[in-house]
Amino acid sequence: MSDDRDDVPAPGVRKRHLALRSAVIAGTALRHGGRVLARRTLARQAPNGSGGLAELVADLGPAFVKGAQLLSTRRDLLAPKWCDAMGGLHDQVRPMSRPQAVKALHRAYPAQREWPFRRFDATAVASGSIACVYRAELHDSTEVAVKLRRPGLHRLIGADLRLVAAGAGLVQRLPAMRRVPAARIVDQVSQAIRRQLDLDLEAQALRTLRANLGDFARLRIPAPIPAACGDGALVMEFVPGLRRFGPDSFTREQRRELVRQVLHAVYRMLFVDGLVHCDMHPGNLYLNPDGNVVLLDAGFVVPLQPRVKRLFAEFFLNMSLGRGPECADVVLRSAEHVPPEADLPGFRAGIVELVATTAGRRAGDFRLAPFATRLFDLQRRSGVAAAPEFVFPLLSMLVLEGMINEFDVDVDFQAEAIPTLLPALNR
Repeated sequence: MSDDRDDVPAPGVRKRHLALRSAVIAGTALRHGGRVLARRTLARQAPNGSGGLAELVADLGPAFVKGAQLLSTRRDLLAPKWCDAMGGLHDQVRPMSRPQAVKALHRAYPAQREWPFRRFDATAVASGSIACVYRAELHDSTEVAVKLRRPGLHRLIGADLRLVAAGAGLVQRLPAMRRVPAARIVDQVSQAIRRQLDLDLEAQALRTLRANLGDFARLRIPAPIPAACGDGALVMEFVPGLRRFGPDSFTREQRRELVRQVLHAVYRMLFVDGLVHCDMHPGNLYLNPDGNVVLLDAGFVVPLQPRVKRLFAEFFLNMSLGRGPECADVVLRSAEHVPPEADLPGFRAGIVELVATTAGRRAGDFRLAPFATRLFDLQRRSGVAAAPEFVFPLLSMLVLEGMINEFDVDVDFQAEAIPTLLPALNR
């Protein structure tokens, strides 16, 4: 990963920058707090603690946007109202200004390096808090998409993450917050955000996914073009004619085939390859003119340690077979933190009851979302903090489940996993 040295201040400057950034954050928070209070006063509404949160986070900057998006998935640790408020954030922001784009391009392609493009469209076709995407054409007439990281992000996000980490340490000292693992949550989120800044890691993830999933005929992943990439610039093949992932214009049989191809690809990633795509939401899944699924973004692909991969496979298999005690054992073995005062017998009994409600149901009756919501609630109330590597696979499937149910409401998530799970666990 590039150090982005021009964006990293010297130690003395860093302290002044942190102090200035603290003042900006405080001013933004106070301004939003005043707006929310005024709106509620006029509407005579009782405060619920989470109103206006998404608007505030969006104004605070990319570190807070990304952090809130990730935290919205941690229903095992945070109350649902906070997760719902943060989950409403949309990572669609204004594109870079022309001077910002020029600065980013100069970093990626300095004067001593040959400019790889015959044509570069200055208007972004997509815009997020970390990067913008532009169309371009290489000298050999290859149409490409260029994902260009916004300049100055290492400095801005680095300062924000240091401030948030300091704040989390203070929050965790409060008596009412001692059971909330704030410092660990911030550390997990910070690592995930820093990974998304590294476009070299994303290019590597694209290559790995293409190699691992190349035999899935209905799944397409754009190929990165290393010779054209630069510092903070990921160049990949451009896929034309894309439309949003949806069931329109497919017959019932075509929908069933497409759903099973996607599910089996995800299970291959999780249980065989040990990779989890944590950002497989509608903004990253498309359909090409042939009706194949196109996965565009690989910025948040997490490799699973062999132990974690096996534990998750054991949990999913035992859940599918209705083995509640074994599921509880896997959750506790994989937990990142179990407080000494945790009611483990009560927690185990809750898991056994939860798994029993899913056993023996006919195909299509099981839904992962309510199961996961109850599982996360049991963990949160018991103080059992799951390791993020264990939670993220389940959450990635939750996102996928919502889209897949639009295609085929009768898909059986558990049964479809068995052909991949059994060989993986017998290795």
